[in-house]
Amino acid sequence: MGLGIGERTFLAGPDEVTASTTETTTSPVLVIDGSALNAYERGQTVEIAGTPTIAAAYGRTEDVLAWVGDATYTHVTYDAETASLVSTVETGSETQVPQLAGSDLWLREYTGEATLRFRTNLPDTVSIIAVSDGITPAPSTVSVSWPLDNSAPWSGPLVIGGGLFLLIGLALLIWALTHMRKSRGPRRTQQKQPKMPKLPRQPRYKPKKAKAISGPAQTNKGRRMRRVGIVVPFVLAGSVALAGCSAATAPATSSDTAVPTATATADPSSELGTPAVTAAQVEDIMSDIGTVVAEADANRDEDLLATRVSGAALYLRLANYKVAAVDAAVADDVTPIPPSVVSIIVPEQTKAGVWPRRVFAIVSEETDPAAVVDPENPVIAPTAVMLVQEDARSNYKVDYAVTLQAGVEIPEMPSSTVGAARVSPDARFLQMAPSAIAGAYADVMLKDTESEFNDMFASEGDQLRGRIGVAAQQALLAELPATAKETFTRAAGDAEVIAMSTLDSGAIVTVQMTETDTVESIKTGAIVKVPARLQPLVGKENAPKGITATYSDQMLFYIPFADSTEKIQLLGYSAGLVEAKEIP
Repeated sequence: MGLGIGERTFLAGPDEVTASTTETTTSPVLVIDGSALNAYERGQTVEIAGTPTIAAAYGRTEDVLAWVGDATYTHVTYDAETASLVSTVETGSETQVPQLAGSDLWLREYTGEATLRFRTNLPDTVSIIAVSDGITPAPSTVSVSWPLDNSAPWSGPLVIGGGLFLLIGLALLIWALTHMRKSRGPRRTQQKQPKMPKLPRQPRYKPKKAKAISGPAQTNKGRRMRRVGIVVPFVLAGSVALAGCSAATAPATSSDTAVPTATATADPSSELGTPAVTAAQVEDIMSDIGTVVAEADANRDEDLLATRVSGAALYLRLANYKVAAVDAAVADDVTPIPPSVVSIIVPEQTKAGVWPRRVFAIVSEETDPAAVVDPENPVIAPTAVMLVQEDARSNYKVDYAVTLQAGVEIPEMPSSTVGAARVSPDARFLQMAPSAIAGAYADVMLKDTESEFNDMFASEGDQLRGRIGVAAQQALLAELPATAKETFTRAAGDAEVIAMSTLDSGAIVTVQMTETDTVESIKTGAIVKVPARLQPLVGKENAPKGITATYSDQMLFYIPFADSTEKIQLLGYSAGLVEAKEIP
């Protein structure tokens, strides 16, 4: 029982091991390598100090080093021989870095003053980065603690076993006392017998060896042997108990201190690339983007919008701001980018240090059931976004934002833990190269069934075709007076073509198309009446020579594998007026 209690108290080993280092330098960044964090098992408690303010974060090691770039930084590693942390200054060409907080690369961020302490359980592929303000020297003191397994699994059995022996001993003592009292009965006084005369002694033969093996000696030896025999089992039992206790009192390792873990070997599959971001990161990114875009839309803040939107999506939204500034009534509804539910996340498979990186996601807005007008159709059309991160120090921006068409089925995509390979714009294993999609679809919009590409595109459910196709153009021509003519142009836009693979060897592709509608006067002295919705941009009601209106279309297509019997399908689009002007 005493040994069991001792294992829990004075015989217990330390409950943690700590390694620390202090390096006073002028480097603006501190990096604690993932191998140092995993020098011992069972997680880490990190303490960083040495500056008035501290900002820290952790992310994949290659992302951390990419963010550091050419800046000088203090690199903290672990020396197994000395069992201590080692600080090394890696000299670079930059002496300042941007603000650490808010980067999309980080899995988690921390801030503190004077001393920052937090508990983590990171793999060796993740490192910690810390700065003060990016200009002044980074924190100089780092301490990492790892918990030790100082549990005593034999302590309980020993205490219980000792208690049982104590109870047995008490029971035997009570039994012995009871037996002793019962064995003391009344004694009779015996009369003294008369003394008889002694008989003469008979001579006896006594061999010399009889002394060595006399009766009394044998009796004593037998008693001693029996005593030893009784003691031996108790000694053996104690030895077994002590042997079991000594092994169990120590941690799971071979000594009473933590043992450094071996460095894991690289996964051969890593050559195929890893997902650019995790699903949790995408959810945080979309939440921040949705908040920023909502504020920018409310105030028509172009600078704020540019921090989270780029490419074709930025071009269309900025044009909407300009139209709304002239007359909000004629501005087209912009595609919502809600910060709510992310239903599909497909990051691009990337390799260390390679940018730009892309992520495809589908987001939808959470609706209040009490505010739904049509209970049978309460879901607002989801928005498909293509995010792009240009470099390690940039945040992800929405390059495309399209509203999915009703009833459309998104092809099966790779999971967020695997990621999708980026498809080259000139890929030939598809029914059509992604770079040719916008031009081919534009030709279908101008020629309909006469287009050589018409049979390659699925017409069923294509809402954009009904909106800007040949049928819609003929309806506009029918309304023109005889003194005017209207021409239509559909062409591929200048935005980047982005394609990502699907599980059936096809690809989803985002492209831009430009529409231009021109109305000209064909009779001397005739004028063209400007449509009411274009008057705020043109600045007048009548144009002597005519007007030109330009629209931008963001489109999301699915292109099947070359041998597939399926057709190319338009999954979603966003279109809006970007310019209207008088013909000079």
